[in-house]
Amino acid sequence: MSERGISHAIDARGVATVTIANAGKLNTLTPALMQAFVAAVDDLAAVPTLRAVVLRGAGARAFIGGADIEVMAALDAAGARAFITQIHACCAALRRCPVPVIARLSGWTLGAGLEIAAACDLRIAAATARFGMPEVRIGIPSVVEAALLPGLIGWGRTRRLLLTGETIDATQALAWGLVEQMVAADMLDRAVEQTVGNILAGGPRAIRLQKELIAAWEELPPEAAIARGVESFVHAWDSDEPARMMAAFLEAMRGRRPA
Repeated sequence: MSERGISHAIDARGVATVTIANAGKLNTLTPALMQAFVAAVDDLAAVPTLRAVVLRGAGARAFIGGADIEVMAALDAAGARAFITQIHACCAALRRCPVPVIARLSGWTLGAGLEIAAACDLRIAAATARFGMPEVRIGIPSVVEAALLPGLIGWGRTRRLLLTGETIDATQALAWGLVEQMVAADMLDRAVEQTVGNILAGGPRAIRLQKELIAAWEELPPEAAIARGVESFVHAWDSDEPARMMAAFLEAMRGRRPA
């Protein structure tokens, strides 16, 4: 691919890899990159055999180093609305993707990059990764999917990140719950692949139902969330997946019983 662009490919298992590349600028997001990103994720979401998506930045220096400050510096109010709406569109595309999205986090994850990571379902970081929301240091608030951070790390830690603009390392990010797993940099791809394998062990339709249900739980009060879960459970039987997978499980258990 060119040194600036979005690439995506699906392997034989139905696992897609999406790569954000902006060589020399820590994979920062420009309007053209964001437009291409939304199109790529939406194209993948429409593939019936899609099972999981791995999102990564090109190279080891960054996942996404934020939005392009040179572009933002030239904005007026109308341009600012259009620009931030594009960032939200990138995050929204990940959240509506019907299968789990895993953020592969290497190097810097800053600003819009952290918002995109928060919009993913799972986050796996190299021990050398660094995280921050430095927007206040360039005169703007952190917005759009920064609103997801309290659900991940709590209000106090969110305030600390957003009000100070400081960066934290991967060890702290793991302790806070900002990432689900941290591994040595040379083990990052193996850790991502292990998580992909665990997802593939689930029923394809069950995984899609589960992601949809988790998204609903984020929006609903407890009683409504429980009721939605009941309906999701019932809809699992709209296909033969439960019967097939439960029969296979029971057969495997019978094979393990002592004679």
